[in-house]
Amino acid sequence: MPFPVPDPIRDLAELDAMFAAPATPSIRKVTAQLTPAYRRMIEASPFFALATSGPRGLDCSPRGDAAGFVRIADESTLLLPERRGNNRIDSLRNLVSDPRAALMFLIPGLSEILRINGHAFLSRNRELCDSFQVNGSAPKIVIVFQIDAVMFQCARAIVRSRLWDQALHRTPGELPTAGSMLADATAGEEGGSAYDAALPERIRTTLY
Repeated sequence: MPFPVPDPIRDLAELDAMFAAPATPSIRKVTAQLTPAYRRMIEASPFFALATSGPRGLDCSPRGDAAGFVRIADESTLLLPERRGNNRIDSLRNLVSDPRAALMFLIPGLSEILRINGHAFLSRNRELCDSFQVNGSAPKIVIVFQIDAVMFQCARAIVRSRLWDQALHRTPGELPTAGSMLADATAGEEGGSAYDAALPERIRTTLY
């Protein structure tokens, strides 16, 4: 049985009645294209999360590379190289069916977050993909992201979580490893210590 939702909210009027109107800056910070300041945030970010939706459900997956790996084609368009992964391509499958997408950029040490909503399309153009080569390896796909709305998120979430506080950083061994999580998920059929031992070299040789 699904967990019962206590005292659920069932319509927008009920929800709106619980919150004050947003402050003016929360509304005015939203722009339809990149401002010079928003551009600088993207250029400095080595990491973003990509949220998509499709017939198989929702997906939110990480993307990371050296700062500047997201190319700004113009104030309304971003180019996102699809680096090598595990070939599940959940996000790409969703985008073929539903181009609506959202991005959330993080910058280590900075408490503000950049959020972008828009539509994303997949390009396999060889010249475009080759322009994103790293170590002689080019992505098979470049995501062309058309911006509908961009805004910064204030620092509260990062401040509350103390995300960048090194005193709170966990060390290997405190939490489950990739191998142990895989073993749990497969009832011990895969994963384990052998998986963990091989993982660093596998990541090194398949990074791009």
